[in-house]
Amino acid sequence: MGKVLVVDDSLTDRKVITAYLEEAGLTVLDAQSAEEAMEKITDYQPNLIVLDIVMGGKSGFEMCRSLKADSNTKSIPVILCSSKSTEADKVWGDVVGADAYLFKPVDRSEFMSKVQQLIAS
Repeated sequence: MGKVLVVDDSLTDRKVITAYLEEAGLTVLDAQSAEEAMEKITDYQPNLIVLDIVMGGKSGFEMCRSLKADSNTKSIPVILCSSKSTEADKVWGDVVGADAYLFKPVDRSEFMSKVQQLIAS
């Protein structure tokens, strides 16, 4: 069906999100940092990226901005998932080009609905 890259420095969050995606029949790749994620994006060309914001090194906001500025990756949908839950954070997600912004802990039905919508587009 599709390949999804989950980028999060929290093992627990990666496992939860991965389980949701695998149950839906999607192939899941994961990365603990933006740097590791960029290598996997180049090697595997995922159909969707689920991206945490607060990580060591480059933040999810910075990574999303870079992805959307690059002609090779700008068409890959990005879902930002974060415990940063203010309206300002959501606005900043829009500014950097995210296709969706969901709060942690992710609501399974909302998350999967957004995943299906973005993979289908």
